[in-house]
Amino acid sequence: MNIRSLLIFLFVTALFSTGLAQNRHWRAADDAFTNMQYNIAVTKYKKALSKVKTKPEKEKISFQIAECYRLINNTKKAEAAYKRIIKSNYAEKNPIVYLYLAQVMMMNEKFEDASTYFDKYHEMVPNDPRGPNGKESSKLAIEYRDNPTKLKVQIEKPLNSKESDFSAAYADKLYNTIIFTSSRDAATGKGLDNWTGQSFSDLFIAKLDPKGQWSTPVLLDEAGTVNTESNEGNPALNSKFNVLYFTRCGNEKGSMHGCQIMVSKRSGKNWGEPTGVPLGGDSTTVFGNPSISPDDLSLYFSSDLPGGQGGKDIWVATRKSASDKFGKPVNLGPKVNTPGDEMFPFLRNDTSLYFASNGHPGMGGLDIFRSTFANGEWGKPVNLQSPINSSADDFSIVFCPEEDKGFFSSNRKGGKGSDDIYSFVNPPILFTLQGTVKDDNTFQVIPGAVIKLVGSDGSSIEAKTDSKGIYSFNKAQIKQRTSYELMCVKNNYFNKKAKETTVGLETSKDFTINFMLEPIPDKPVVLPDILYDLAKWDLKPQYQDSLQGLIKTLDENETIVVELASHTDSRGSDESNDILSQKRAESVVNYLIERGIDAERLVAKGYGERVPRKLTKDVVKDGFPFKAGTVLTEAFIDSLQGKPMQEAAHALNRRTEFRILSKDYVPKTQNKAIASQSQKVTIQINPEDNIVRYVETSDQLMVIDAVINGHKQSVTIGDGGTGLSFSTDMALKLLKEGAIGKTDFAGDPEKILANSTIVDKATFNVAEINIANKSAFDLEATVLQKQKAEVLMNESILKKFGKYTIDKDKKQIIFQ
Repeated sequence: MNIRSLLIFLFVTALFSTGLAQNRHWRAADDAFTNMQYNIAVTKYKKALSKVKTKPEKEKISFQIAECYRLINNTKKAEAAYKRIIKSNYAEKNPIVYLYLAQVMMMNEKFEDASTYFDKYHEMVPNDPRGPNGKESSKLAIEYRDNPTKLKVQIEKPLNSKESDFSAAYADKLYNTIIFTSSRDAATGKGLDNWTGQSFSDLFIAKLDPKGQWSTPVLLDEAGTVNTESNEGNPALNSKFNVLYFTRCGNEKGSMHGCQIMVSKRSGKNWGEPTGVPLGGDSTTVFGNPSISPDDLSLYFSSDLPGGQGGKDIWVATRKSASDKFGKPVNLGPKVNTPGDEMFPFLRNDTSLYFASNGHPGMGGLDIFRSTFANGEWGKPVNLQSPINSSADDFSIVFCPEEDKGFFSSNRKGGKGSDDIYSFVNPPILFTLQGTVKDDNTFQVIPGAVIKLVGSDGSSIEAKTDSKGIYSFNKAQIKQRTSYELMCVKNNYFNKKAKETTVGLETSKDFTINFMLEPIPDKPVVLPDILYDLAKWDLKPQYQDSLQGLIKTLDENETIVVELASHTDSRGSDESNDILSQKRAESVVNYLIERGIDAERLVAKGYGERVPRKLTKDVVKDGFPFKAGTVLTEAFIDSLQGKPMQEAAHALNRRTEFRILSKDYVPKTQNKAIASQSQKVTIQINPEDNIVRYVETSDQLMVIDAVINGHKQSVTIGDGGTGLSFSTDMALKLLKEGAIGKTDFAGDPEKILANSTIVDKATFNVAEINIANKSAFDLEATVLQKQKAEVLMNESILKKFGKYTIDKDKKQIIFQ
């Protein structure tokens, strides 16, 4: 037990000593215990233990020794003493031993073992809530320890000594001065307190300098006005900081005495002569731990007054004006007070009462709780959990009125003395959001992309990606308790949306949202699994899910207009297929309109059988494989062996595709109905030449125009080389333009395309190259970092386009 225990455990009476016969061997020990001089008592009990003969006497004295250790807070020795007692029959007749053993085990962080003894006590004393509450505490202690709150706690080393330092209170309007209790050597009282073995306690004062450093604590006064030969502590000041309430406990030798709440008024720089606050009781009643309300009209304190819930309770006394005396104290009732001890009240903002208790479920010893006043009563206390609370005694919390910070006291491990002052702060909850925007096909970063951030609080801000594709929103832009919708926008890319929220978050967090943007394709995109029965146009329910991706794309890209193109197989007449394909396209459009897409953004077009499908990748249909580059013409399908394979090819031709028609649509507030009549099918045929002109370089190489995966590009024809190769810059350009993508590369694309470049000698597949009216498919190309020509093709690759002759006079390559 330490010096602050003197101020709070003076409430303890000689409950157990009355059960002992006044044998001359331990009479002096009983007297010391009754006067709560536990350090002296334990020594005398040990001496008496060696002299008594009977087992009952030894058991009673052993119990008193354990009690002394518990009450001087020596929990390790107390645990060992209680364990020795339960080996005898004493605990079976006195089950309180199990409760106290469990409590000191909690303080020694032996939570599982403590649970066993709480169960034992509850079994023997089922009506005492301390048994089940203790059981719950043993579980909560582990949970609180493993899941601390976001509060930051640190010991205030300059304020603490090797003795007891506790119960800090703010002492000026700048909140940079505190008054606190200490039993350090500089205290006024002479000699040592037989109760605690330490010096008598006094009130000390310390100030923060402009650099945030504490001054050396000094006595609040040296004139003996406030600090005396008695124990003083637990300061509390009014809102003007000119009235000081504190606790004073007498120390007359050989007598049992109580504690009293004193009040002193400031006079200039000095404090006036303290007077007692009359609250009832007698000379042995203990009053302590004062806390005055901001209006000076309510005084909260701890006491063992009759009519409480048991142990020490929190009471309140009120008055009509600051000049009146306080009225009769009122107990705060069973929601706040328990059969255990409730002490160290602190009132914050009139509606929040903080206090320490060992009666409510907690982590062990005294824990700090908060009760809120609502509807005319104090609510169920809430444990402040770790790191404010620990398995040791945690008590005497105060808050700075201006900020979410303050001080509390604890005798937890890692301190400087037996009790120490700790500070705490509730760190501000801050959020940031950043990310990178990359091309989904190429993994290359996209500079200049716009990220729009719209909050549920009505805020709307934008950020742009830098040269490295990075965007960010800072802590001033991301707010607490707000949900956000992000949209990433870049020309020639589909928009992408994302969501994030700070609602419910109680700790700071740095969010990361990366966007992979898909380039808007120049060519039609086949929608997955929208297939039709022969001669039917109904959109089957099982294929409606295939449109969800398109719906999401249209929702996120409100400015694009798309064409829904439907195709039939080659069976049936041209006219019937044109009508059928138009109806199929319209069935898709109608479904999209039902899902809320504006009709003006949708164009239904039927192409009949005129555009056979060209496969851009290997496909397996009904178990039959079809290679990339295959064009499903009627002649090709007729060449297939067996009707099942032909039927699979026809099914692949029956499809619906979409392509982007425009990107500048202005969204309307309401959708309009689509026209019901069929639209006229228009087919254009552009004749192509079989001759390509070339330009001769100084190295006598030919440079021709070609179309690579739909992108026009100059190609140098030369001997040797790898067959078909690209410079790094040209390959990157094709990546960014969407002519090639990440899936075209051989190997791991994330490694090949890392750091916004392409590794040397990487190989990729070119789906199609067109020269004049000739085409070649699935060509392997190599990226060469040292290559100067943008695209280099040797004659072995050129021959894949067919037989040709060169007219050097006209500078032409003529394909047969």
